Amino acid sequence: MKLPESIADFTPGLLSEALGGIGVAEVIAEPLGEGTGMMAEISRLTLKYDSDSGLPGCMIAKYTCSNPTNREIAISYNLYERESRYFAELDRFADIVTPQIYHSFTDGQGMLILMEDLSDYAVGRQVVGATLEQTELAIDELAKLHGAFWNRIEDLDWVPGIASSYHADNMLNLANLGWDNMILLFGEHVPDAIRSQRDAYLAAIPQIQAEQCDVPRTFLHGDFRMENLLYGTGPSHHPLVVIDWQGPLTGRGVVDVALFLGQSTSTAVRQNHERELLGRYVSGLAEAGVRDYDPETAFAHYRSAILYNWVYTAVVAGTLDASNEVAFAWMSEMVARQSAASLDLEVFELLP
Repeated sequence: MKLPESIADFTPGLLSEALGGIGVAEVIAEPLGEGTGMMAEISRLTLKYDSDSGLPGCMIAKYTCSNPTNREIAISYNLYERESRYFAELDRFADIVTPQIYHSFTDGQGMLILMEDLSDYAVGRQVVGATLEQTELAIDELAKLHGAFWNRIEDLDWVPGIASSYHADNMLNLANLGWDNMILLFGEHVPDAIRSQRDAYLAAIPQIQAEQCDVPRTFLHGDFRMENLLYGTGPSHHPLVVIDWQGPLTGRGVVDVALFLGQSTSTAVRQNHERELLGRYVSGLAEAGVRDYDPETAFAHYRSAILYNWVYTAVVAGTLDASNEVAFAWMSEMVARQSAASLDLEVFELLP
């Protein structure tokens, strides 16, 4: 089928085809989340059917990014295929809650996913920062996800590793390309003690990546931040639903944990509850059947992952389009929190 390239492409004919021939008589499409999603567009579809279809009257459409810079990066990272395959092949194996999927298709250059409308949930806001309760819910979901695949990733050859993969090569190249632009745009949030590490850090990226792929390894979400979490607001809701599965990876699970604590959780909450939250993660893994991971090992891996996440920071804040006011605001908080976590944990001492 022809994939939509803009919101105007959502015609009854396209949606009838996407839904397997179910007749769609009318569709109204409206954009959602401007500036919060970087690699895809998101719209809400209000549908009327030719007959009783058994499908909901509202769906969320996630489709190819219209921004040429971000779209090119999405294609180079194979993001569209990775999300489609996660829902098709892996989602059923983890207890983590995700939206119901009605249609998913990619041709590698673009995609269309039609999913459950969860707009009555509260979208996490990175610019505000996660509270302790929100962070605890996020940590619990990560433990479920990671525990399901802990040291069982041998057959996931389509999921790139943090090291020794096209993803790793792209991250290395774009981090080198983006570091200086990150400082240009967000330098007020990066103190001199971190700026002075530029050359040593960029040179050490391959080694830092390799450390994140050392044992124990599992399946990672890869982009576990506030805008990709939906918090329940009513008694019938799940406490937390996780969305945006474009960037799954294999590596140490604490990379996801460090990304959330170091960039989405309010800095004060992280500083006051960091060890407690890591202990909660280890306990959650134990409930999922992981018996050989202790809090001290997790903390050592966590410090290393905070250091690694400067790669993610330089790529996002230095190469993606930050001209949108919403995107610029959450990127600013991301960089500021990453800086604070790096100084608190003295992670640059880990550089070779």
